[in-house]
Amino acid sequence: MTVDAAPAIPYNASVLQDQAIVLEATHPSVALRDLFALAKPRITLMVLFTTAGGLWLAPTPVATSTTVFALVGTMLIVSGANALNMVWERDIDGLMKRTKSRPLPARRMSPKVALWFGITTSVIALPILAFGVNATTALLAALANLLYVLAYTPLKQRSHWALQVGAVPGAIPPLLGWTAATGKVEPGGLVLFAVMFLWQIPHFHAIALFRKTEYARAGLKVMPNVLGDLATRHSIVRHVGALVCVSLLLVPLRIAHFGYTIAALVLGAAFLGAGLYGIRDRATPKSARLTFAVSLVYLIGLFAAIGFNAR
Repeated sequence: MTVDAAPAIPYNASVLQDQAIVLEATHPSVALRDLFALAKPRITLMVLFTTAGGLWLAPTPVATSTTVFALVGTMLIVSGANALNMVWERDIDGLMKRTKSRPLPARRMSPKVALWFGITTSVIALPILAFGVNATTALLAALANLLYVLAYTPLKQRSHWALQVGAVPGAIPPLLGWTAATGKVEPGGLVLFAVMFLWQIPHFHAIALFRKTEYARAGLKVMPNVLGDLATRHSIVRHVGALVCVSLLLVPLRIAHFGYTIAALVLGAAFLGAGLYGIRDRATPKSARLTFAVSLVYLIGLFAAIGFNAR
């Protein structure tokens, strides 16, 4: 008499993978790392850099406590907006190579956790800014958060003009720094706002040029996929040209000195040159990556030049 073999248990790779993800997500260090990732730390760091620039350039002396409250409040409001953006776009993020490993599309975190993290940090930020800094700064921060989450994020799937909408909250941080010091929206702060607004357009267009396939797969509307590469490259050049002109307004406003003028022209020429290089016939994604890299050097260099040559 023979004994029948036990029936084989089907191997389900996806189930095992899901179990592995759950086990990994329960580890405290992974959970903390994922909460940190919700804030998009590199973007948040850039925002703090430009906010600090606005604080530094404002004509009014700033108390240390005001500076601390302004930076902490800005960090929290931006972290909250980024987290809420991730909740909204978790399915889209799963379709893109550069974002599919984020906590939500990778299923290491519940959307409810991310949602509460985004709401909590956003809500906590407002009284910090309102009472620790001033009402104007708190109002601008709330406006930036709402525009980013409720206008820019859903519009990305409907129109390539979402970029211009998203550039508004992206340009507010240096204005937050300015109003934190002065309590008022003034020409100097508005020029810093305009610099950041105009910088974002060519910066993101460059990203869209070398990632347009990913954006198309995710259903996001970007200019290269709507109007074509050449129109996008021309848009880069136009916006960089406008950016260079606006950046020079800091001199007649007496916010920056002559040394800044030289730096702004040199950096602007490099940025414009990278954009013009991209218009060449048969331009490849390599030129778009070059423009992207130069855009980062430009922004960091410009704010450093402002800081060294301020007043």
